[in-house]
Amino acid sequence: MNLTTSYPRSPRQDLGGFVHLARMIDKAKAGRAGKLGEYIYPCPLDRGLLDFLGLTPERFAEAAAGKGDQEMVQWIRKEARPHTPDEISAWNKIFLNRSPDDEEKWAYFRKLRESIDPSRTDIITWPDLLDLDEKRSVPPRKTR
Repeated sequence: MNLTTSYPRSPRQDLGGFVHLARMIDKAKAGRAGKLGEYIYPCPLDRGLLDFLGLTPERFAEAAAGKGDQEMVQWIRKEARPHTPDEISAWNKIFLNRSPDDEEKWAYFRKLRESIDPSRTDIITWPDLLDLDEKRSVPPRKTR
């Protein structure tokens, strides 16, 4: 995985029932290979999933380095803190609706959004902003 020349997968992509997992695998692999580019592993979004799973960034990256996607899903089922399907679904929903949580982060978010596409004031979540920045289609959202 070389994130100096390509994007990681969308945070919305589901892998093994978890959103963001595929993206975090891409970033962990790129970090271990020295090809993270401008990306950060573990970023705050990564830390949210890692905390939910009960895994350290180092342990996750070490496992991801030598495994494919389905092997990582099996590894997580064995090594991570167990969760019910309902708990995973609730976590996914919270993650996909995650917005900045204070005014300083909102100012940073708005500055990034403005630099990417000033017309998209409907973008108010981190996953939508990442997809927009990485040239993925983001349908218009209803503003709150």
